[in-house]
Amino acid sequence: MSAPVQLDAMSKQIIEHLQEDGRQSYATIARAVGLSEAAVRQRVQRLLDAEVMQIVAVTDPLQVGFHRQAMIGISVDGDLRPVGDALAAMSEVSYVVTTAGSFDLLAEIVCEDDDELLALLTGRIRTLPGVRSTETFVYLKLNKQHYNWGTR
Repeated sequence: MSAPVQLDAMSKQIIEHLQEDGRQSYATIARAVGLSEAAVRQRVQRLLDAEVMQIVAVTDPLQVGFHRQAMIGISVDGDLRPVGDALAAMSEVSYVVTTAGSFDLLAEIVCEDDDELLALLTGRIRTLPGVRSTETFVYLKLNKQHYNWGTR
């Protein structure tokens, strides 16, 4: 992981505009923040290149065929990094964090159905070297999922 990028007030404003609507044109953002369209385009590209942000389409998993989501708490013996890296490489895993508390790692998964979840758990996650135990929290309803928390 590279060193954190220092964001100036203008870059923060641009990020906040894109958090509200990632499809905003550079011209629209430029008018709102008082820069030229070219300057906004360059700043956005620098932020993307530095991996400060991503611009993506966020979907409703149910609407695109993924009917099972879950968070899996994982306890590990030994070094957490190889397990975290292996989880991050799995296409079904959308989010992995190393934590302090009851679990060493949390992995959010998106699957087509319960059969896929079971196969992932028993055949790929629980068999990873170092995995001591898992606990699965199946999502019944997605109450909130937003990415517009702003900048600090």
